[in-house]
Amino acid sequence: MKYYIIAGEASGDLHASKLMRGIKARDPLAEFRCWGGALMEATGGAIVKHYRELAFMGFQEVLFNIRTIFHNIRFCKEDITEWNPDAVILVDYPGFNMRIAKFAKAKGYKVFYYISPQVWAWKKRRIHKVHHDTDLAFVILPFEKEFHAGYGYHVEYTGHPMPDSMDLNAKIDEAAFRKAHQLNDKPIIALIPGSRKQELQRILPFMLGITGRFKDYQFVIAGVPTLSEKFYAKLTKNYPVKVIFGQTYDLLRVSRAAAVKSGTVTLETAMLGVPQVVCYRFSFITALIAWLVVHVKYISLVNLILDRKAVAELIQFKFTSDTLSRELAPLLPDGEVRTKMLNDYKELLVRVGPPGASDRAAAIMVEKLKLT
Repeated sequence: MKYYIIAGEASGDLHASKLMRGIKARDPLAEFRCWGGALMEATGGAIVKHYRELAFMGFQEVLFNIRTIFHNIRFCKEDITEWNPDAVILVDYPGFNMRIAKFAKAKGYKVFYYISPQVWAWKKRRIHKVHHDTDLAFVILPFEKEFHAGYGYHVEYTGHPMPDSMDLNAKIDEAAFRKAHQLNDKPIIALIPGSRKQELQRILPFMLGITGRFKDYQFVIAGVPTLSEKFYAKLTKNYPVKVIFGQTYDLLRVSRAAAVKSGTVTLETAMLGVPQVVCYRFSFITALIAWLVVHVKYISLVNLILDRKAVAELIQFKFTSDTLSRELAPLLPDGEVRTKMLNDYKELLVRVGPPGASDRAAAIMVEKLKLT
């Protein structure tokens, strides 16, 4: 069968590639045409557009690139029609994918939505649109199934895909890691400020502001390979920090604690057992619109899944170097605060579920297609 898969971000590329492996295991003749990245391509997908061409984040950035976005939507619709797949599989990326869902469902294609839009966070009325424009939606947070059921809709909860992407039992030679990156013997505090230039420019300066306050620790930034050393050097030139590219998991494994930008990485940090403080600053316009339309108790996945404040969240003007220092300090020594957070992480792992979420979702998709 032919599968047209759309993932608009790096995380979507990762989760979609796992999904594709699960599909191929059950449908060896599967063909994939994709919007995604290198991981989907390595799994056998023909890439139509790379997610780097699609990654517009925040209301302001979307507004500035609206012509490009609408051009991509038109092209995608034409490409689906020309290729004529047996199923259209949408992976996260709701601003784009919900428009494609409406088109594809109206055209009679089977539409599966993996990592369904988080309608519980804002615009709850979109829940009706999600189910009208898809044949089946898959959710990844345990409370989402009950939320959809409250509106009379069925969704599949196959678990969170993150355990598929991480080897939680992996060991690292810390001495070799430190030597390879010219780190000293001081314990490490990881700084994880994001992957986009705009994010780093808003977030990293406040993280760097704490580097002179913890003399017994060294600070290491988790750098992303899509940004240059020169870019990081410009931001960090006055601070005693190292930047290590493309090794976020290993960096976390050797870190005592971390300052982490809000997003999927908060869950990854928790799953690796590293105490953290969650931070984020939006652009002014994005923050204003979010304040008006987003209604959630928490912003980090850790707190959302546990439904309580397990990690500190410093958002917008509450995020300063002073507040970050105050929240980080109690996590560094052994003691009640650190122990409580690590115990909360153990409960989180249970709630997230075992590995195999993407494979379980793939099994359901293939079975549904065989029945049509």
